[in-house]
Amino acid sequence: MPSYLVETFLARGAGGERQARERRARSAAEAMTREGTRVGFEGSTHVPEDEICFFTFTAPSGREAALVAQRAGLEPLRVVEAIPSGKEES
Repeated sequence: MPSYLVETFLARGAGGERQARERRARSAAEAMTREGTRVGFEGSTHVPEDEICFFTFTAPSGREAALVAQRAGLEPLRVVEAIPSGKEES
């Protein structure tokens, strides 16, 4: 299943907010999976200097990745497909 990076704004000193967002992301992914759309939350990466945070989801398409991010209250700026190391296309 493809992976997607969801880019969000996260202020430099908002480490505690990142953890809360991760909990909401995991919960939203689990809820969507129970509802019949298989979505997984893989983790996040905060770039404090740029005040952005990337949340990684596995989902059938970018549309579902955007939907799970919205349901988690992440306020996505953009959603792009990402290819993790070791899974390069041939």
